[in-house]
Amino acid sequence: MSVRARMQRFEQALRERGLKSTAQRDDIARVFFAAREHVSVEELYGAVRRVSPRVGYATVYRTLRLLKECGLAAERHFDDGQARYEAVEEQEHPHDHIICERCGKIVEFASEELERLQERIARFLGFVVSRHRMELYGVCADCREGRRGSRREHGVHQV
Repeated sequence: MSVRARMQRFEQALRERGLKSTAQRDDIARVFFAAREHVSVEELYGAVRRVSPRVGYATVYRTLRLLKECGLAAERHFDDGQARYEAVEEQEHPHDHIICERCGKIVEFASEELERLQERIARFLGFVVSRHRMELYGVCADCREGRRGSRREHGVHQV
């Protein structure tokens, strides 16, 4: 989904809550939706300050919380303990994460086979799955080979 489409969804969510669209909120949301990685509040704050130097940390935090409440952002907690956020697609197919323990690279992946296996296990154990989260941890190829890798991974890899 494009940044523009996400911004339209955000504006609609604000109207539904009786809130106004402000220049600072819009800048924060636009930068967040354009991010191609899981961002912390601090990382988003730094990126927004390059676009809008007068934006305060508390405004970034409150806007992220609002995006989360509107269902447009998801909060994730990986092993580093820091809250990270990612944009949520409407009717998004669940995806999982694999995280490098050395450089912190986070790669999103989806596997229909894995989804079917999870459903089969749940049925076997008498459960109906309402949600799930899978995080795999290891060392990425760049780190194993001594190269300096990038923390950025674009898109969900189909496995």
